Amino acid sequence: MSDQENISNDVPPRWVLKLFTKVNVIVYKLTGGRLMSQLSGMPILLVEMKGARSGKKRTIPLMYVPYGDGFLLVASQGGAPKHPVWYHNLVAFPDVRITFGGQTSSMNARRVPDEEKAKLWPVCCEYYPPYQDYQARTDRNIPVFLCE
Repeated sequence: MSDQENISNDVPPRWVLKLFTKVNVIVYKLTGGRLMSQLSGMPILLVEMKGARSGKKRTIPLMYVPYGDGFLLVASQGGAPKHPVWYHNLVAFPDVRITFGGQTSSMNARRVPDEEKAKLWPVCCEYYPPYQDYQARTDRNIPVFLCE
């Protein structure tokens, strides 16, 4: 069995992911990030964004990499062959609201060009080593966003 087949077999049905996301966001907000603040053992933050197609407000929990006064968001989706849906949202509407540590701030999520990514990718992989494996699983260039 290939790595790609393993990825698809390990992913829960979409409705389960949507339900978990909604519950995660509610609990995170109610507790100021004290509960449900980790994913795969890594800290998360909430990103409020506008949907690329619908234009509706969406809030999702994402792992992040601390960087300077902002955050790096890695659109890895575990090395899946396609970008996560949120990638398209940030490309279309880069102005976001980030909730972290009980505080919400307006930020701009800028996709970094490849030259800048070459400097940031080692920072991402040092913080969360599985990113290296995710990149090895896919032919796509995993995008990185800098939120400032």
